[in-house]
Amino acid sequence: MDRTQKADAVAQLNAVFNEVGVVVVTRNLGLSVAQSTDLRGKMREAGASYKVAKNRLAKLALKDTKYEGLEEYLSGPTALAWSEDPVAAAKAAVDFAKSNDKLEIVGGSMGGQLLDEAGVRALASMPSLDELRGTLVGLVNAPATKIARVVNEPASKLARVFGAYGAKEAA
Repeated sequence: MDRTQKADAVAQLNAVFNEVGVVVVTRNLGLSVAQSTDLRGKMREAGASYKVAKNRLAKLALKDTKYEGLEEYLSGPTALAWSEDPVAAAKAAVDFAKSNDKLEIVGGSMGGQLLDEAGVRALASMPSLDELRGTLVGLVNAPATKIARVVNEPASKLARVFGAYGAKEAA
Protein backbone atom coordinates (compact mmCIF):
# COMPACT_ATOMS: atom_id res chain seq x y z
CA MET A 1 0.00 0.00 0.00
CA ASP A 2 1.60 3.27 -1.07
CA ARG A 3 1.18 6.63 0.60
CA THR A 4 -1.78 7.82 -1.52
CA GLN A 5 -3.65 4.55 -0.95
CA LYS A 6 -3.11 4.94 2.78
CA ALA A 7 -4.37 8.53 2.68
CA ASP A 8 -7.46 7.37 0.75
CA ALA A 9 -8.10 4.56 3.24
CA VAL A 10 -7.83 6.99 6.19
CA ALA A 11 -10.18 9.47 4.47
CA GLN A 12 -12.75 6.73 3.75
CA LEU A 13 -12.66 5.43 7.31
CA ASN A 14 -12.90 8.96 8.69
CA ALA A 15 -16.00 9.59 6.55
CA VAL A 16 -17.51 6.35 7.87
CA PHE A 17 -16.81 7.31 11.49
CA ASN A 18 -18.53 10.66 10.96
CA GLU A 19 -21.72 9.02 9.63
CA VAL A 20 -22.36 5.86 11.65
CA GLY A 21 -24.25 5.27 14.91
CA VAL A 22 -22.07 2.51 16.35
CA VAL A 23 -18.60 1.02 15.84
CA VAL A 24 -17.63 -2.41 17.21
CA VAL A 25 -14.01 -3.55 17.45
CA THR A 26 -13.42 -7.29 17.08
CA ARG A 27 -10.30 -9.41 17.29
CA ASN A 28 -9.76 -12.09 14.67
CA LEU A 29 -8.12 -15.16 16.11
CA GLY A 30 -7.58 -17.08 12.87
CA LEU A 31 -10.81 -16.76 10.92
CA SER A 32 -10.68 -18.66 7.65
CA VAL A 33 -11.62 -16.96 4.39
CA ALA A 34 -14.96 -18.82 4.36
CA GLN A 35 -15.74 -17.76 7.93
CA SER A 36 -14.79 -14.17 7.19
CA THR A 37 -17.00 -14.19 4.08
CA ASP A 38 -19.86 -15.64 6.14
CA LEU A 39 -19.39 -12.91 8.76
CA ARG A 40 -19.43 -10.17 6.10
CA GLY A 41 -22.62 -11.65 4.64
CA LYS A 42 -24.33 -11.66 8.04
CA MET A 43 -23.23 -8.07 8.59
CA ARG A 44 -24.68 -7.03 5.22
CA GLU A 45 -27.98 -8.78 6.03
CA ALA A 46 -28.16 -6.82 9.30
CA GLY A 47 -27.43 -3.52 7.55
CA ALA A 48 -23.89 -3.27 8.89
CA SER A 49 -20.39 -3.27 7.41
CA TYR A 50 -17.26 -5.14 8.46
CA LYS A 51 -13.71 -4.28 7.52
CA VAL A 52 -10.23 -5.32 8.51
CA ALA A 53 -8.19 -2.14 8.74
CA LYS A 54 -4.61 -1.52 9.74
CA ASN A 55 -4.62 -0.32 13.33
CA ARG A 56 -2.33 2.61 12.59
CA LEU A 57 -4.58 3.83 9.75
CA ALA A 58 -7.72 3.31 11.83
CA LYS A 59 -6.22 5.36 14.67
CA LEU A 60 -5.48 8.19 12.22
CA ALA A 61 -9.05 7.98 10.88
CA LEU A 62 -10.50 8.18 14.40
CA LYS A 63 -8.99 11.62 14.99
CA ASP A 64 -11.55 14.44 15.22
CA THR A 65 -14.51 12.02 15.36
CA LYS A 66 -16.77 11.05 18.25
CA TYR A 67 -15.11 7.60 18.29
CA GLU A 68 -11.62 8.76 19.31
CA GLY A 69 -11.72 6.62 22.48
CA LEU A 70 -11.60 3.43 20.42
CA GLU A 71 -7.85 3.82 19.93
CA GLU A 72 -7.19 1.84 23.11
CA TYR A 73 -8.90 -1.24 21.60
CA LEU A 74 -6.87 -1.19 18.39
CA SER A 75 -4.00 -3.57 19.02
CA GLY A 76 -3.33 -6.94 17.47
CA PRO A 77 -5.39 -8.46 14.65
CA THR A 78 -8.51 -6.30 14.86
CA ALA A 79 -11.40 -5.50 12.54
CA LEU A 80 -14.15 -2.91 12.67
CA ALA A 81 -17.90 -3.37 12.31
CA TRP A 82 -20.21 -0.38 11.97
CA SER A 83 -23.78 0.54 11.18
CA GLU A 84 -26.08 3.54 11.20
CA ASP A 85 -28.59 1.55 13.30
CA PRO A 86 -27.11 1.66 16.83
CA VAL A 87 -27.81 -2.05 17.37
CA ALA A 88 -27.25 -3.80 14.02
CA ALA A 89 -23.45 -4.12 13.99
CA ALA A 90 -23.28 -5.14 17.65
CA LYS A 91 -26.03 -7.74 17.22
CA ALA A 92 -24.46 -9.27 14.10
CA ALA A 93 -20.97 -9.42 15.66
CA VAL A 94 -22.19 -10.91 18.95
CA ASP A 95 -24.37 -13.49 17.17
CA PHE A 96 -21.44 -14.57 15.01
CA ALA A 97 -19.08 -14.70 18.01
CA LYS A 98 -21.51 -17.03 19.85
CA SER A 99 -21.15 -19.65 17.13
CA ASN A 100 -17.49 -19.04 16.30
CA ASP A 101 -14.80 -18.82 18.98
CA LYS A 102 -12.29 -17.32 16.53
CA LEU A 103 -14.01 -13.94 16.70
CA GLU A 104 -13.67 -12.01 19.94
CA ILE A 105 -15.60 -8.85 20.79
CA VAL A 106 -13.10 -6.32 22.14
CA GLY A 107 -15.26 -3.24 22.64
CA GLY A 108 -16.96 -0.47 20.79
CA SER A 109 -18.55 2.92 20.91
CA MET A 110 -22.03 4.24 20.37
CA GLY A 111 -21.75 7.90 19.54
CA GLY A 112 -19.34 9.29 22.10
CA GLN A 113 -20.08 6.55 24.66
CA LEU A 114 -17.23 4.03 24.90
CA LEU A 115 -18.37 0.42 25.47
CA ASP A 116 -16.41 -2.53 26.78
CA GLU A 117 -17.18 -6.12 25.73
CA ALA A 118 -20.08 -6.39 28.20
CA GLY A 119 -21.48 -3.08 26.94
CA VAL A 120 -21.42 -4.29 23.33
CA ARG A 121 -23.16 -7.54 24.36
CA ALA A 122 -25.81 -5.55 26.26
CA LEU A 123 -26.31 -3.32 23.22
CA ALA A 124 -26.73 -6.41 21.03
CA SER A 125 -29.54 -7.69 23.27
CA MET A 126 -31.64 -4.56 22.63
CA PRO A 127 -34.26 -4.54 19.85
CA SER A 128 -33.14 -3.10 16.53
CA LEU A 129 -34.47 0.13 15.08
CA ASP A 130 -36.79 -1.77 12.70
CA GLU A 131 -38.19 -3.89 15.56
CA LEU A 132 -38.88 -0.73 17.58
CA ARG A 133 -40.60 0.89 14.60
CA GLY A 134 -42.81 -2.19 14.19
CA THR A 135 -43.76 -2.10 17.87
CA LEU A 136 -44.62 1.60 17.66
CA VAL A 137 -46.78 1.09 14.56
CA GLY A 138 -48.60 -1.72 16.35
CA LEU A 139 -49.21 0.48 19.38
CA VAL A 140 -50.49 3.34 17.23
CA ASN A 141 -52.79 1.08 15.17
CA ALA A 142 -54.32 -0.72 18.17
CA PRO A 143 -56.49 2.22 19.39
CA ALA A 144 -57.70 2.93 15.84
CA THR A 145 -58.78 -0.70 15.44
CA LYS A 146 -60.60 -0.63 18.78
CA ILE A 147 -62.38 2.62 17.87
CA ALA A 148 -63.52 1.17 14.54
CA ARG A 149 -64.83 -1.94 16.31
CA VAL A 150 -66.74 0.14 18.92
CA VAL A 151 -68.27 2.38 16.25
CA ASN A 152 -69.36 -0.57 14.07
CA GLU A 153 -70.65 -2.77 16.88
CA PRO A 154 -74.05 -0.97 17.50
CA ALA A 155 -74.88 -1.10 13.79
CA SER A 156 -74.19 -4.83 13.63
CA LYS A 157 -76.32 -5.44 16.74
CA LEU A 158 -79.16 -3.46 15.15
CA ALA A 159 -78.83 -5.49 11.94
CA ARG A 160 -79.06 -8.74 13.94
CA VAL A 161 -82.22 -7.50 15.73
CA PHE A 162 -83.88 -6.56 12.40
CA GLY A 163 -82.85 -9.93 10.98
CA ALA A 164 -84.43 -11.73 13.94
CA TYR A 165 -87.69 -9.74 13.55
CA GLY A 166 -87.73 -10.49 9.81
CA ALA A 167 -87.26 -14.20 10.47
CA LYS A 168 -90.04 -14.13 13.10
CA GLU A 169 -92.48 -12.38 10.71
CA ALA A 170 -91.70 -14.81 7.89
CA ALA A 171 -92.43 -17.83 10.11
